[in-house]
Amino acid sequence: MRKYLEIGLLLSLFAGFSLAADDVASAVAGTVKSVDKGAKTAVVKTSEGTEHTIHFVDRTVEHGAEATAKGTKDAFQDVKEGDSVVVHYTVKGTEKTAEEIDHVGKGGLKTSEVVIKRVDNGAKTVTVKTAQGGEETYRMADRAARESGKGLEKAGKVTVYYTEDAGKKIAHFFNK
Repeated sequence: MRKYLEIGLLLSLFAGFSLAADDVASAVAGTVKSVDKGAKTAVVKTSEGTEHTIHFVDRTVEHGAEATAKGTKDAFQDVKEGDSVVVHYTVKGTEKTAEEIDHVGKGGLKTSEVVIKRVDNGAKTVTVKTAQGGEETYRMADRAARESGKGLEKAGKVTVYYTEDAGKKIAHFFNK
């Protein structure tokens, strides 16, 4: 019996350590406050005043007007102070590493203030009430469903960051 308890304890410890090593995915919307080209970091400040230092790596993907126009491969290259962005990142320890950066505004993500009505996680859709009183349905991009789709049905009023493709709205991020 003692042997089974020891094995169970070891398995529990192993599972705990493996979960602790996993990266945690998240996202932040804000304005680029500063850029350090040498360290490949940028500080993004949210509307609430919280500052996030984000590290850029070779795998970081960029979306937005300048990236599309230039065909940029280095996502960090086009990030500059004052840019409005949504950064999708992972956290390992205390370091935040950008996986994707989306520019907000002309040529990038559009925003809209909406109230959440229904979420269909299986279909990856969310139905919202617009400021004008109408209803719209957005398809959630995979990253949006993972990062901000949890608990969304209880969020009430949110800002949705989206693109349009063939007349359909695709939500990339929800700021609660």
